[in-house]
Amino acid sequence: MFIKTLTVSDVNNYIKKVIDNDFILSNAGVKGEISNFKLHSSGHIYFSLKDSFSKINCVMFKSYAKELTFIPEDGMNVVIKGKVSVYSKEGSYQLYCEEIEPEGLGELYIAFEKLKGKLEKEGLFDPSHKKTIPKYAKKVGVVTSPTGAAIRDIINVTKRRNRNCEILIYPAAVQGVGASEEVINGIKELNKRNDVDVIIVARGGGSIEELWAFNDEKLARTIYNSKIPIITGVGHEIDYTIVDFVSDRRAPTPSAAAEIAVFNLDEIQNKIENYKRNLNYSINSNLKDKLSKAQLFRRNLELNSPGKIIVNEYNKIDRLNEILNYKINRQIDIRKEKLSKINALLSAQNPLNILNKGYAVIQDEFNNVVSEISKLNEQTNIKIILKDGEGKFSILKSEE
Repeated sequence: MFIKTLTVSDVNNYIKKVIDNDFILSNAGVKGEISNFKLHSSGHIYFSLKDSFSKINCVMFKSYAKELTFIPEDGMNVVIKGKVSVYSKEGSYQLYCEEIEPEGLGELYIAFEKLKGKLEKEGLFDPSHKKTIPKYAKKVGVVTSPTGAAIRDIINVTKRRNRNCEILIYPAAVQGVGASEEVINGIKELNKRNDVDVIIVARGGGSIEELWAFNDEKLARTIYNSKIPIITGVGHEIDYTIVDFVSDRRAPTPSAAAEIAVFNLDEIQNKIENYKRNLNYSINSNLKDKLSKAQLFRRNLELNSPGKIIVNEYNKIDRLNEILNYKINRQIDIRKEKLSKINALLSAQNPLNILNKGYAVIQDEFNNVVSEISKLNEQTNIKIILKDGEGKFSILKSEE
């Protein structure tokens, strides 16, 4: 029997042609619940549409997406108009959406909102009950799948930030039946230890069904009652689960949870070195300032010490003594000069000097000068003073 051999592209293109020519599939209306919704930067929308038994991948191109009057979200029940076709490159079929009309919220979303409202009303989300995340954790407990990408990300971040920080892993299923119970057991076991500083509950991204284990009420209460602070890093940044609201700190991803839990050793060491340099600078600067002030005080003390003051006073006394001696000697010199002038004047005017010329001075017994004959006639005894001496004489006779 002859069998025609086809390439993979031939098969995919053939199937695509068959489906595209089907009247029902080329103009279909499909209802279901939106899951794993993603708005791409290009403007295209990608998501899954599911019911209780199946799901189909959907895409809505930008030209149709910009006509939407609402923003689709995970959990919404919608009716989609479009066509089913094959993406030949991948060999997968998907629903190409042209219109989306909301029909209502899905059952999982309703259950999520109901539990969220209940726990919020009880105060499990109250910030006042949240424990402080330690800044310098030495050991971090991690509850997650031991084979998932989440634990690899956490280990990589921890090694990069602080190789001295220990990681204690409690392996637990993070989706499916019994997953929430395993996470609960992990939290309880880590709480029995005294060396765990903080706990990370983590899981990689996924659809609302894949993350549903973290919307468990019992798990939420276990996290609330944990004596050890808990950081949740479940899903991607846009994913929110009940545990994110009740935990002490929500991280957008497992890697971000590790960034929060594990301090950066290099940054701390650099800070310590900066503090050390600043402290040394402050100490040296302070010492220099104190030394400068001490030297200033010493100079002031030396300048104002009693000994220095006494020496200064002695110097002042010596200077005053010199000034006084100068002024006294000056006055003496002035007086001497005046006296000399007076003496010269007196000498010039001294009547005794005339005796040198042969004249004499006659005095009576009382040393009164006798300058007239009439007065001489009244004397019997007189004294005659000559240039080289004096003598006493008696008068026998005098004539005018």
